[in-house]
Amino acid sequence: MAIPASPPRRGGLLRLLSVLLLARAAAAAGGAAASEFDDGTSPKFPGCDNTLQKVKVTYWVGGDEQSSLTGISARFGAVVPDTAGQKQPAVQPEPKGSCAKSSKPLAGSVAVAERGECTFIDKAKTAEAGGAAALLITNDDDALQKMVCTDKDPPPNINIPVVMVSKSAGDKIQTAISAGNKVDILMYAPQKPSFDGAIPFLWLMAVGTVACASVWTAAVVGEEPNKNAASLGGEENPEAEAEVVELQTKTALVFIVTSSFVLLFLFFFKSSWSAWLLVFLFCVGAIQGMQYVSSSLAIRVCSRCGEPKVKLPGIGNVKVLTLVTFPLAFIFAGVWVASMNSPFGWVGQNLMGICMMILVLQVVHMPNIKVASALLIAAFLYDIFWVFISPFIFKKSVMITVARGSDDGPSLPMVLKMPKEFDSWNGYDMIGFGDILFPGLLVAFSFRFDRSHGKDLTDGYFLCLMIGYAFGLSCTYVGLYLMNSGQPALLYLVPSTLGVIAVIGAKRGELSQLWNAKA
Repeated sequence: MAIPASPPRRGGLLRLLSVLLLARAAAAAGGAAASEFDDGTSPKFPGCDNTLQKVKVTYWVGGDEQSSLTGISARFGAVVPDTAGQKQPAVQPEPKGSCAKSSKPLAGSVAVAERGECTFIDKAKTAEAGGAAALLITNDDDALQKMVCTDKDPPPNINIPVVMVSKSAGDKIQTAISAGNKVDILMYAPQKPSFDGAIPFLWLMAVGTVACASVWTAAVVGEEPNKNAASLGGEENPEAEAEVVELQTKTALVFIVTSSFVLLFLFFFKSSWSAWLLVFLFCVGAIQGMQYVSSSLAIRVCSRCGEPKVKLPGIGNVKVLTLVTFPLAFIFAGVWVASMNSPFGWVGQNLMGICMMILVLQVVHMPNIKVASALLIAAFLYDIFWVFISPFIFKKSVMITVARGSDDGPSLPMVLKMPKEFDSWNGYDMIGFGDILFPGLLVAFSFRFDRSHGKDLTDGYFLCLMIGYAFGLSCTYVGLYLMNSGQPALLYLVPSTLGVIAVIGAKRGELSQLWNAKA
């Protein structure tokens, strides 16, 4: 039986690989949760010893509740309550920086001031003297500045809460106020629950995707794909149908260098248009993935469904099944784009992402563990550098900053996500596609190797690597919980997959065979 929906030709393969590349760059720090702001390094003394807290800023415009914003509390001032209280009217002081007495009455309001011209403490004292119930400061960039004291500061003695939000978040509130709308604000710092119920479901999705994609050809398609593989980075037979791209050792360097440039671009030029570009690339790969998966399943149920063809002008013979599944996939992607920010937008994103990853793991093959070692070790070092080392160079973790996105524009789509139903922040747990695809390439190789060498689950490598992947992903979430900061998932996944196959292969005396295999 022929492969029901042949993966795209050479040009399409390169587009898919580009999406794979961006998946690693854009959706970093799988499952990354927001880290605590309090690092314990800034001076503490009476009147300036608050714990820096993540603050939920909910606001209403003309009585309509808007999406909540994220802020950070100050080391000084009143402690932000951990439960929601009464909303208060928002007022923009005049002057806007709250460095001098406001000509607008502030009594009982949340003063929304711009950063600059004077210190945070001076702003807070001025707002409190004007009768404000709280001060909300808009930063001058899309980051959250820690508002702390210095050793030379006297005790501030400020009795109102002081919170900062990013520029893009604060601009939303200030724009609404400037337009003459009635704006109300409620600020509180809810505690994170001890148990995150979304993690087990996200774990199951990731592990299930790797397992499903690895066995897809054998279990659904029914035979191996075209062995006339197009070698990525090697010589290509122009007469061959490029249904499979076989990675080469030098591909690892290309992936990592290009990923780094893409990551830096997204870090320095973070904007709505760059986010929409990633949405477009995601949809391109997802449409191909959904078309392939749906066609494969249709032919699995009805083997003759893939036979009828029609001749289209300028295109040639096209399967009728493709003419049915491709428009449906296109419509599905269009509906998702229109509703991606809805409460159930994550469902469509996960479905599209899983289909795309299934296709990628059918199209892109790891030929042996020599190539796997080059790619995964390079990705391992890449992950560690951009999560843990980059803050010493760029003042913040480049990968985690990009993964979180901004308040302006769509969220980055290169992740599987699950809503935190038991968390007051109503956020998402996420894992990047790269944290599934990169180890998945090795797991899929192990399955093909076992089949070609007559091994079953008991004496093969596939089951061991699946257990290793599941264990490594579990360690990622344990590290996330213990360190309370974004984790480079490949730090755990590479040793638990590449390390496992190397150790078992050496113990069985098959390491040389695995190193030079052609699976």
